[in-house]
Amino acid sequence: MPLEKHIRRCRGWPGKALKYDGRIIDIHTHIQPAAVLADRIPFVENEPDFRIIYKDPASRIAGSGDVLTSMGNIVDAAVILGFAWRNPETLKAHNDEILSAAADNPGRLYGFCCVYPFAPDPSAEVLRCFKAGASGLGEVGLYDRDIDTEYIYAMQPVMRVCREWNRPLMLHVNEPVGHEYSGKAPISIKGIYDFVKAYPDNRIILAHWGGGLFFYNSLKKEVKNLLKNVWYDSAASPYLYDGRIWKLAAELAGIERILFGTDFPLLSAKRYIEELDKAGFSRDELERIYYRNAEDLLGISNA
Repeated sequence: MPLEKHIRRCRGWPGKALKYDGRIIDIHTHIQPAAVLADRIPFVENEPDFRIIYKDPASRIAGSGDVLTSMGNIVDAAVILGFAWRNPETLKAHNDEILSAAADNPGRLYGFCCVYPFAPDPSAEVLRCFKAGASGLGEVGLYDRDIDTEYIYAMQPVMRVCREWNRPLMLHVNEPVGHEYSGKAPISIKGIYDFVKAYPDNRIILAHWGGGLFFYNSLKKEVKNLLKNVWYDSAASPYLYDGRIWKLAAELAGIERILFGTDFPLLSAKRYIEELDKAGFSRDELERIYYRNAEDLLGISNA
């Protein structure tokens, strides 16, 4: 059997061969601390943001082992994300598990630790995690409010540490219109834009296609230059958008600004890969989306 066909068969799934057979980095996966995996009820009761997303027992949660199993021989590496716990002990425990999982799986898992923006000294935890090897920060998000002046101001010390360590921040945002779902925050385009505008020298990943912020790259003044340090991930895309979103984002944001992300365990890579197979990208463009942009952003190499 020719090598190329063998790779495609190995990297596919039963009954489906992939058109793309190269490297894949998933920039957006979630793991939960062991205590949450054992019993989520106390955290649903005591953590308002967690309750919004995970109060339904059917809402999927996963550990690092689940991420590795899902990756299989399809996804080569994944970023595992933290959560903005309000309880500092829970936050630290979660961050420690992320750091440990990344250290135990070098080249396969990369850890993004997290922080609660309104903690007494959020930058201290960020600095601790960066010193311990975290590749970035995220997914930072609050789910009951817009990104307002108070939120932006509270993030100042956190963003300063990210700049000093040259680490990206992943910010939870979502589209401000359309159907409601668990975890959809009352976030405005203006709120997202104001956050980016406040931190033009930080490298920022806007989750979930940035809530559509990239559309405003078509404006003639200010926006295009301001968004030069912004990336957009595809997390939850098949739930939210039809397949045209990939080409629209490539045209308006630039192919170099798109990051492949699944939002696992919400979705696995299969749905995304099937969409990208049909999107009409060149091999070079697919490599950009699947792994090169992430490698450049995270400062990693497959060499």
